[in-house]
Amino acid sequence: MSEARRPVISGNWKMHLNHFEALQLVQKLSYNLTTADHEAADVTVHPPFTDIRTVQTAIDSDKMKLQLGAQTCHWDEKGAYTGEVSPAMLAKLHVRWVIVGHSERRQLFGETDEHVLKKLHAVLDNGMLPIVCVGETLAEREEGATDAKVEGQVRSALARSSAEVAAGLVFAYEPIWAIGTGRTATPDDAQGTCGLIRRVVEEVAGAEAAQAVRVQYGGSVKAANAAELLAQPDVDGLLVGGASLDADEFASIVAAAPR
Repeated sequence: MSEARRPVISGNWKMHLNHFEALQLVQKLSYNLTTADHEAADVTVHPPFTDIRTVQTAIDSDKMKLQLGAQTCHWDEKGAYTGEVSPAMLAKLHVRWVIVGHSERRQLFGETDEHVLKKLHAVLDNGMLPIVCVGETLAEREEGATDAKVEGQVRSALARSSAEVAAGLVFAYEPIWAIGTGRTATPDDAQGTCGLIRRVVEEVAGAEAAQAVRVQYGGSVKAANAAELLAQPDVDGLLVGGASLDADEFASIVAAAPR
């Protein structure tokens, strides 16, 4: 990992924890993390929508150094979209980061590359930072189609971005076959695809943007494999699922960030 690229370590809580449990987790996590941890990485937490206000209040009132995130959003500011949440609503709650295009949103809820592109710009337009997820299925991997799939997703996400905007993005490579399965891409696998993402950014937006863009790895990340993954030159952070629901485990993952 380049010294110029500050790691981003994100906890995606998915559809877990009511607001009481969320409060307990964020308080324990904040207690576990040290000043050195926060100096080494941006640490973001992404609760379910029903927990965001509670977590935001805790972060603000206790002056926690954790950064608040959301798991998705709609692309419009408002409208007749029953069940959806707009980026403007999230921004009012001091949300700083929004995951867009997570594989579960793509696979289970039919989100397309065009949806992801619209969400990405809606997040940026509301002063927040998108974490843009890309990755391949097991079938695509076995067919040797990983590079083509990921390259296509990255190019689509960059379709309407200037070099300056591209430089400020965070991409998350999350092989779909490794999410929640206990299977993890090897560090070499993670490096290979994260390096590909950076090369595509260079082709689309130039060398300066490619050096600045940050690329996370996500997929069955644990404390036991975090340091080896973060040691790869093109892995600038981690998108953590189940392990982020355990304050001790997640703090250990953050502690693996180079310093």
